Order: sequence, then structure tokens, then C-alpha cells
Amino acid sequence: MQYNNTPSEDVEQAQLFAWAAYASGKYPELALMYHIPNGGKRGKAEAARFKLQGVKAGVPDIFLPCARGGYHGLYIELKRVKGGRVSAVQEEFIKALRLQGYRVEVCFGMVQAREVIVEYLEG
Repeated sequence: MQYNNTPSEDVEQAQLFAWAAYASGKYPELALMYHIPNGGKRGKAEAARFKLQGVKAGVPDIFLPCARGGYHGLYIELKRVKGGRVSAVQEEFIKALRLQGYRVEVCFGMVQAREVIVEYLEG
């Protein structure tokens, strides 16, 4: 689905991981970066099953489990460039992660996320 001819969050995320695969020669830590599949539309039965398995609302989309600059790792909540917004549940989870020593950034689009990741890795 497109909003004002801007890529969807899914497309932005796929582009980010394509860049990460390419850039892993320079930044080998990118091989550890992964997506946390918490979002999406689910039926009630599937949502209940996922909840029993530990899925939590508000968890950021992407995690880079590399300590840098006094942080335990980097979480990214990726939003589309136009039309993306952070929910109240996401804001609370982000706040809790920061209190535990993680860097958490909300990025609007792949370009901003890439810049945050590079800055984080290079210090």
C-alpha cells in the first residue's frame, strides 16, 4: 500500500536489509541485525497464540545486538517517510528500553535508519 507515492514500511525495511547485506563487508556486525515480526494483521486465534508465545505490542521493528558508545544495542522503530506515527504503546516500550541501556531511534524511512546505524557503529 502506498501513501502519497512513498514506499510502504515493508518496502523501506526490505531496502534497509538489502543495504545491510551489501554494507556488511565494511560493518560485519550488520550480519547480526534482525527484524522482530510483531506487527501485522492477525486473526484473533493467531494473535492469542502469538501472545502466548511471547509476542509483545510496542517492540521496535529492528534490533542490532552490538554494544557501542555505552549502549547494549540499537533498536530501530522504522516508519514510512510520510504517514508513519508512533503509537502510545510503542512510546512506552521505547522509554523502557532506553531505561535499560539500549539506544532506541524512531526512523522515518530507510535513509534515516541507515544513517543512524552507520553513526551508531562508527561512534
